[in-house]
Amino acid sequence: MPDALTCPLAVHVLNSPYPDLPLPAELRFDPDHPYEVCLAFPAPDPVAEEDDRSWYFGRDLLVEGCEAPAGQGDVQVAPADEGRTVISLSGVDGTALICASTPRIEVFLRRSLALVPAGSEAGHLDLDTLLDRLLEAG
Repeated sequence: MPDALTCPLAVHVLNSPYPDLPLPAELRFDPDHPYEVCLAFPAPDPVAEEDDRSWYFGRDLLVEGCEAPAGQGDVQVAPADEGRTVISLSGVDGTALICASTPRIEVFLRRSLALVPAGSEAGHLDLDTLLDRLLEAG
């Protein structure tokens, strides 16, 4: 199985008090979970044993959202001006409007699609292991 893919990028939280301040983030793709991507905000102090703040959503949503508004519910993605894409993340504490470079996202998506082409995701799932885990938990 191919290795997981990580793509660092700087994002801006448009609805924060400091919308011009870039924040470090990562887009992640794991071929073992071929339908999803992760937008992660690394813990500011790894020594403090804090966890990354991560959002998981469909890779197809990110692909579609770079071209036209896409998504319903907790995660929505839409193109913006000047080569940017806005990702809206909603949770119990509110909504964050994350802005990132569309070309950077597209590079990440091309690399993920090279690892697991669209339409071949089901062939990358280990259904036997998943079924065994479900039966063990049963």
